[in-house]
Amino acid sequence: QVQLVGSGGGLVQAGGSLRLSCTASGSIGSINTMGWYRHPPGKEFEWVAAINSGGRTEFAETVKGRFTLSRDAKNKNMVYLQMNNLQPEDTAVYFCAYINQWALRGPYDYWGQGTQVTVSS
Repeated sequence: QVQLVGSGGGLVQAGGSLRLSCTASGSIGSINTMGWYRHPPGKEFEWVAAINSGGRTEFAETVKGRFTLSRDAKNKNMVYLQMNNLQPEDTAVYFCAYINQWALRGPYDYWGQGTQVTVSS
């Protein structure tokens, strides 16, 4: 089993930035992927970005160039999703996810609790 704890959501004005974090614990494999999804109000659940244990990252077209992913220098099981130039359409509940494989687009086996990001215009 793997447990995921996410944090960092909040309210920000358009053009602002937020950083989400997600920490994985438990049965962590040396080969793994941590991803982010979001669920905008009234819309479908969508994949946002992912990073694997080899350092490869991938981003949805809607966030490419604005969002970045990194792993904590001291705790490789902690991942940061840096979100810049946020827009109202980025408003959503964001979820981190994990799988003990290299699979940037999933499917993922474990999910965090979700954190709300609200961007005002």
